[in-house]
Formats: sequence, C-alpha cells, structure tokens
Amino acid sequence: MIHPIPPGTRDVLPDEMRELRQLTETLRARFEGAGYGEISTPTMEYEDVLRRGDERAAGAGYRLFDEHGQVLVLRPDMTIPIARVVATRYQDEEPPFRLCYFGNAFREVDRRSGQAHEFLQTGIELIGMPEPQGDAEVVALAIEALSDAGLTRHRLGLGDGSLYRTLLAELEVPEEERMPLLEALSRRDLVDVAIGVDRLGLASSASDLLTRLPTLRGGPEVLELGKDEPVAPAVENLRACYELLAERGVADRVIFDLGLVRELGYYTGAVFEVYDPAVGFALGGGGRYDDLVGRFGRELPACGLALDVQRVHVALTAEEREA
Repeated sequence: MIHPIPPGTRDVLPDEMRELRQLTETLRARFEGAGYGEISTPTMEYEDVLRRGDERAAGAGYRLFDEHGQVLVLRPDMTIPIARVVATRYQDEEPPFRLCYFGNAFREVDRRSGQAHEFLQTGIELIGMPEPQGDAEVVALAIEALSDAGLTRHRLGLGDGSLYRTLLAELEVPEEERMPLLEALSRRDLVDVAIGVDRLGLASSASDLLTRLPTLRGGPEVLELGKDEPVAPAVENLRACYELLAERGVADRVIFDLGLVRELGYYTGAVFEVYDPAVGFALGGGGRYDDLVGRFGRELPACGLALDVQRVHVALTAEEREA
C-alpha cells in the first residue's frame, strides 16, 4: 500500500541527507567566516505581521488558526521575519547587522510548475549598509559560498527592480496596467510583456523601450544601452556594484539582466538571481529592500539573498555528472 505525502513535498533519505548536511555546513562556514551570525525565527508568523512586510507574501502562504482565532501563516521566506527581528530586537544597536539562516520555507505554487511547496532555504541579510557597497558584499559572498560548496559554473544575474517601474511611471502608464506587466516580467514571459505594451497604445519610441529593456542581458556593455534618463541612477548603481565585484575577483560570474524582476514587492533596487547552466532553474535570488525594515519601526537600508539548498544540491550532482 502506498501512503501519499502532500504534493510539492518529499522525503529525504539518509544518503541525500548526509550530502545536504555537508552542503549546509560548508555554506554556514563561509557565512560565519564573513561575520554573518546565524539566526532562527518561528516557522509560523501572524498573517498581519507578514502583510505589513508584503501583502502578497502573506496571501501566498499556508494558513491556520491559533487558540484565539488569530490567523497564522507558515513563513514563505525568511526576509520579512528577519526584518521584524532587527526592527524590534535591535532597536538600540548600531548597524550594520550581518545575519544568516537555515530553515524550511513554505509556498503555495501551481502544482504543474514542478516547484516545491516546502523547501530548505539558506541565505544572508545585510541590514544597515547602503548601495552599492551592501549589494556587492552580498553578491560576492553568495558567489564565494557556492564555489566553496563545489559549484564551478554558477552565475549571478544582476538587475534593478526599479528600472521597469521607473519607466512605467515616467511614461505615465496607468497604475492598473503596471502590475500585469511586472508580473509577466517576473515570469520571464516576454511575449505577454509585448502584448501588454502594445495594448497601452504608446508612441512607438516608448513601446520600443518597454519591450527592448527586458531583453538586455550580458556583460557590462549592456549598461551603455540603459544609461539615459530616467533609469540612469539605477544603471550607475549597477556599474558601481560591478566595479566593487571586480575588486573582489568575482565580476566574471555576473550577468547583467535589465529585465530581471523579483516576484515579491518589497525590492527597491538591485535584484539578483543565481543560475547554473547544468540545471534549468534558478538556485535562488534576492535584492535590495530599503523600505522593508522601516515597515516594522526602524528605517534601515538592507539587502539579502536566499538559496534553495536542495536545488543547489541538484546542481552539484548535475555538474559532477557532466564533468
């Protein structure tokens, strides 16, 4: 008799568990060696708290009720809980705060997508350091940690979550039309983006810009194509971040991606996505969220990046198979 488990979850048997344990210890050693202290937060959060951080983050979670009838949510990520911790538990401490974590997260996803509902997540949060220094530190540390773990082909996509939003505002695109375009970008559905832009009825130059910008991907040369107003400040920050990454010797791992948009709404600047050509999915991502900690009571710039540990493990296995 087969006893099923919920879709999007899986059992981890001893051989794989040993490998995952070794992987997490390697990542932890690099994070702690860089001064990132490990933190743990509850698996459950009050829905109202998550909504304060990001409306969609709470709506996407699994809900249950406590004995008083208050709605609890299984955490969909670790960034919002850590923002809550820093704003409330470190009120009188001087930033920056360097924190890392390892824990399970839970997301409600389309069953046909092949994505996990429950996954082991690790990541780093650098709170209190502005761009571009903070962005470069987080990106470099993630790249170095994955190299320590044994990956040799990983790359990091670097974009800016404000680029497309800035253009939509500058071109006076109605508010109700902006979110569908951003959601299409987050899905990498450039056909849907083009259809949405065409529906707006903009001048040909504006339509061309909105459809061309998401296709700009490559080395630092792509920044030349986005250096004009109104996106010049974001492009200059990306350029400054790249120069800092070059000083740390990891700039060759970076791919600029001006169409990169993360799905959560709290990102305010640089955004990241981690890839490995040995597999067909992202290993993780993150970005700058300068407004998030302030929603819990303390204004601080912040930046972070999260990795799906099991996806990293799959990428390691795939690289070994191809070697």
